[in-house]
Amino acid sequence: MKLRYSTTSPYARKCWVVAIETGLEDRIEFLVTNAWSPETDLPKDNPLCKVPALITDGGEVLFDSPVICEYLDSLHGGQALLPASGGARWAQLRLAALADGILDAALVKRLELTMRPEDKRWSNWIDRQSAAINRALDVMEEECAAWGGDFLMGHIAAAVALGYLDLRFAAEDWRKGRNRLAAWYAVVQQRPSMVKSFPSE
Repeated sequence: MKLRYSTTSPYARKCWVVAIETGLEDRIEFLVTNAWSPETDLPKDNPLCKVPALITDGGEVLFDSPVICEYLDSLHGGQALLPASGGARWAQLRLAALADGILDAALVKRLELTMRPEDKRWSNWIDRQSAAINRALDVMEEECAAWGGDFLMGHIAAAVALGYLDLRFAAEDWRKGRNRLAAWYAVVQQRPSMVKSFPSE
């Protein structure tokens, strides 16, 4: 398999973490891809020109990260990272969606702050993304005590989202007023999968 990824893409990092957690990392060739380059050939694999994109052993191309993560989870014989059915499955999918929503808002906010000239930035739009992020973090703060020691699909997405906030918005300190979530993250960020996939510029 081949995974087209960026070293700073949190969506690609989710796939990498899942690959490590499922023991599949050695079966994947990791191909650094700059989706923003005018010369990129990424559209041949993903018409949306986004990473991650996974080329399977059979030549099929999968995107984006939720699809890739679930596919990887189907290839191993250990504990499923996404339960097959029931309330546990929906809880993980809900948490993963919440975490991906944090990433979506954070990326929109970062693009607004870094890609637009300062006098063209839409402050209300930036504030809207910040509010969405903070509401989602508050939900995680309320719920994380029930996560226990599991590190399933939703937990992976949550950990990657928090890591991205540290990478791009460290000064905003998401930990303030969220002691339980901060304590949970302090533990899971030490997992080998999180350490190895730590983003680099």
